[in-house]
Amino acid sequence: MSMLSEKVEEYLALRRTLGFKLDRTGRLLPDFVAHLERHGSSVITTELALAWAKQPPDGHPSWWGTRLSVVRVFARHLQAIDTRTEVPSRELLPVRSRRATPYLYSEQDVAQLMSAAHTYRSPLKAHTYATLIGLLFVTGMRIGETIRLDRRDVDFTDGVVLVRNTKFGKSREVPLHDKTLEALRAYAGLRDRHWPKPKTPSFFLSTTGTRLIYNNVHFSFAEMARTAGIKRRSERCRPRIHDLRHTFVVRTLLGWYRAGVDVEANLPRLSTYLGHVAPSCTYWYLSAAPELLQLVAARLETARGEGA
Repeated sequence: MSMLSEKVEEYLALRRTLGFKLDRTGRLLPDFVAHLERHGSSVITTELALAWAKQPPDGHPSWWGTRLSVVRVFARHLQAIDTRTEVPSRELLPVRSRRATPYLYSEQDVAQLMSAAHTYRSPLKAHTYATLIGLLFVTGMRIGETIRLDRRDVDFTDGVVLVRNTKFGKSREVPLHDKTLEALRAYAGLRDRHWPKPKTPSFFLSTTGTRLIYNNVHFSFAEMARTAGIKRRSERCRPRIHDLRHTFVVRTLLGWYRAGVDVEANLPRLSTYLGHVAPSCTYWYLSAAPELLQLVAARLETARGEGA
């Protein structure tokens, strides 16, 4: 392990003891160090940091800014140890806080994505991604949560999956529909035939018998979206795998409003199901779909009329 790689490990360990999860930082910094080493540099320079941050070349400037900000914080920490370290200026690729517009998928979109997964030549990869997309769509789980699932976390007897140590350090059980359990059971059978002695306890396996890698999943999802003909709707609204979670929440809320369910009373339950720290985190989804806002407005008008 190089000196810079050791410093990254020390830096991540230190910040995690302070309560930071640093999932994204933990993925980006090793990649940045590898970039430095490919260029024969043992220190951080603004030029190399900027070149790394502006990847991919067709990426969004806000993503470039996010990448550079990760390097900037680490460089500031490292400069106290190695004065040769250059800290990129805040004026370079400033991060503009603009939330992406959720891409809400229809059932047809999801069916096309799952069909696109089955175009992979490897039967294991095809079924892994088709099953993964289906699970995300019907449960609203985070992609990181599904990747971290182990075999022991999928309880076919009680019909639940146990999501351990989530984004906010909490664990929760997610109940599954019988058809979902059937799909997971079928996938598990195919997976075990391909890897009877896997290298990891992970529920979802890569073609090499290892746990799926976060960046690879995003890359594969982008491939499947292109194959399925699912295109961006605007500069800020492009198909992302995380938006399967947004879609689940919006579909749930739409169903509640249409059925006349007391949404305010049930929102804390949905918040707990999603692994949010509070219902206020779930309220943001109310702005995700015009149709949902119309139903909310109609419900308010009815309430005002009854109270008049």
